[in-house]
Amino acid sequence: MLVPITITEKAEAEIKNIIAHKNIPQEYHLRVGVKGGGCGGMSYALGFDKPKEDDQLFEIAGIPVLIEKRHFMFLMGMQIDFFEGDEARGFTFINPDLPKRHDQ
Repeated sequence: MLVPITITEKAEAEIKNIIAHKNIPQEYHLRVGVKGGGCGGMSYALGFDKPKEDDQLFEIAGIPVLIEKRHFMFLMGMQIDFFEGDEARGFTFINPDLPKRHDQ
């Protein structure tokens, strides 16, 4: 099965750290999805959840990942990364098909 997203080494390490230290139940998996629309466009979401009927389950970098079937086309080719700066830290979604912004 085609895997729609990739996870960088930094994001993989942070996700595994969260699973290990935040008492995420074993039956929960990383859920990757999209939200919204409207004038702001799509935004991306990460969280932990139990599998649902319309989910596809992938094993990515040793992490079980859930993606709702209707979100698949919006996530295709996306890369999840993790950044840690002086004033902020967090996950980011990168579309490698788009040119990089100058502020990244």
